[in-house]
Amino acid sequence: MSGVSLRCGVAGFLAALLALVLSACNNSPYPDGAADANTLYTAFNERSPRYLDPTSSYSSNETPFTYQIYEPLYAYHYLKRPYELIPKTAQSVVKPRFIDKAGRPLPDDASADLISESVYDIPIKHGILFAPHPAFAQDAQGHYVYHHLSREQVGEKRSPREFAQQGSRELTADDYVYAIKRHATTRTAAPVFGIFAEYVVGLADYGKLIRIEDKKLRADLSPTERDKPFLDFRRWPLAGVQALDKYTLRIRIMGKYPQWKYWMAMTFLAPIPWEADAFYAQPGMAGNGLSLNTWPVGTGPYMMWEVVQDRRHVLKRNPNYRGAPYPCDGNPGDKEAGLLADCGKTTPFVDTVVFNMEKEAVPQDAKFRQGYLDVPELDQMSYGTAYKIQMEDSPKVNKEFTEKGILLPRNVDLSSSYMGFNWLDPVVGQGDTPQQRLRNRKLRQALSIAIDWDEFNRIFPKAAGEVAQGPLPGGVFGSRHGSLQGLNPVTHKIVNGQIVRRGIEEARQLLAEAGYPDGRDALSGKPLVLNYDYGRPATPEAKASLDWTSKQFAKLGIQLEIRATDYNQFQDKVRRGKHQIFSWGWLADYPDAENFLFLLYGPNAKSLHDGENAANYQNPDYDRLYARLRFMDDGPEKQQVIDQMVRILQEDAPWSWGYFPYASGAYQRWVHNGKPSIMVRDQAQYYRIDTADRSRSLRNWNRPVYWPLAALLAALIGMVWLAVRSFQVRERQVALPASHEAAQRDHKEA
Repeated sequence: MSGVSLRCGVAGFLAALLALVLSACNNSPYPDGAADANTLYTAFNERSPRYLDPTSSYSSNETPFTYQIYEPLYAYHYLKRPYELIPKTAQSVVKPRFIDKAGRPLPDDASADLISESVYDIPIKHGILFAPHPAFAQDAQGHYVYHHLSREQVGEKRSPREFAQQGSRELTADDYVYAIKRHATTRTAAPVFGIFAEYVVGLADYGKLIRIEDKKLRADLSPTERDKPFLDFRRWPLAGVQALDKYTLRIRIMGKYPQWKYWMAMTFLAPIPWEADAFYAQPGMAGNGLSLNTWPVGTGPYMMWEVVQDRRHVLKRNPNYRGAPYPCDGNPGDKEAGLLADCGKTTPFVDTVVFNMEKEAVPQDAKFRQGYLDVPELDQMSYGTAYKIQMEDSPKVNKEFTEKGILLPRNVDLSSSYMGFNWLDPVVGQGDTPQQRLRNRKLRQALSIAIDWDEFNRIFPKAAGEVAQGPLPGGVFGSRHGSLQGLNPVTHKIVNGQIVRRGIEEARQLLAEAGYPDGRDALSGKPLVLNYDYGRPATPEAKASLDWTSKQFAKLGIQLEIRATDYNQFQDKVRRGKHQIFSWGWLADYPDAENFLFLLYGPNAKSLHDGENAANYQNPDYDRLYARLRFMDDGPEKQQVIDQMVRILQEDAPWSWGYFPYASGAYQRWVHNGKPSIMVRDQAQYYRIDTADRSRSLRNWNRPVYWPLAALLAALIGMVWLAVRSFQVRERQVALPASHEAAQRDHKEA
């Protein structure tokens, strides 16, 4: 190699090294210019949501998508507390009219015993359009372009955007009729079918009919076949739901059920166009991940734009969305907090919402503090509390958050977090005989005393809340939370006028009476080993919580086996009834006691009827009281029934009652209109991003530190210089002997 080429090679190496060093100065996880785009950046944990089909979706990690894409008839006012229903696609929030068994009208104050049906006639707004989708595409003759595809025509397409033609149409009352009928499906999970079948006239029988018709359709198919013929619910009428005309929906409810109005604010009553169902039922669609569970079709402000399983989801503004005005009224303090500054402006404000997967809490926290996440997570209302406590504990963190202007609003909201016992389990469940039932109840009571939720709140402030004495948080009618009347006599007692947890000795006594003295079976002498099903992988962040849980059982000498899985696997296990002890939570669907008490209603058992009673709790007395409660308006009689139900639950202890979490948000200062809530789930349309502030702040917060890189570069240059010098010296040493030998030869010849 010549010296010239060596020097050129060294120069090229140094240039490449310099480029690498300069590129390393940019620590942004996004492409250049991302901060300037009208995009909201947030995160999700673990895995992609499993169900985005509104018939199936019922988990909180799915709501950031479903409530931005779909539109139920009603919604909740974004700012008002207590929560207030407002019309969404409906023209107004309607009151039902009551009729008796003979079909005669009844007055509004009629006794529930006289009411045979509650009839809701709901007017739908005109001109609402579905987001663009190939299911609606038609040719010049009005024929659907993509409704008769073969597997070969579907090919490798994995997104609706890959189809050349997109279409749309107007929302009609029939789309809501189809959606309610579809809860009778046998094709996908339908968690509230059991509840709806108790209220919607004819839906229970409709479910039986659909099972028969679906069996006919699939008669020649293998049970494992993923491609199933289109189950067209338009073919079979449902007595309780009909479209009176294009824009008027009628729903007939059996008896009196005041809570039905709240269900109409949930995505279970989001419209489903039959065209989408037909489109996704075609051969090859299921195998390519083309379904409502991945690619929803709605009328809301956003549409699913990109899906990278377990990595990224992107929502884009629906170009067909009509827009909605930002509210002009709210609660005291909202104006001072800047929450009314956008009064009357058309939403949504943000064009794109990007959800990136974050497997661990530490890098997610770092990205938020660097400004690369505008909101940590849309569905988690716990970050504000965690950050507030960090600020209290660390002057450095306090200074950082204060200077950055990070917003951490907090309030008490309608949710619960609990540990449950599977009623189908022979050890911690109901039991088969009276003797076994008594033993198992005492075991559950002993565990409920030993599990110290006050301590949990102190150790894990991110999950902090108010310790529960029963199933009902404050803020709903009938709750005794926070009062002496709400005391759970099984786990707590009053000492000097204060509610305190019973001592561990009382728990040990109950454990011995259950047949497990010191944590061993009194008959066999074997240690009692219980299984705890945990719906997250056992990451380092989860280890502390799992260790704490094991210690609670160890107080009684009980060994706890941790069975940690991802959330989707956990859901499957609970659905199949293969769990024993588990932790779960509940975000209220609507602000009524019934929405918490139905979580322990027997016919709503998850493993038996695919409902939301994850503990599979069964108690005939409780179920009879619940059947009365659902027809009651707020008042003394309803309070009495609620008190009786809560006493039954406290005695049976199907849950260790856990705590009622705070709703606490965390927002960068450039995110406007953030107000934490677990009831309002269509929040993305209200957020507004000051992109100029974000870009400026990201540059200031993430200035590159050059001196370590400069020192490294200098060291590398020095090493290269030494290498070049060594090479040049070696070259001269090789050249000298050769010249000397030539001179000797010339001398001899002479």
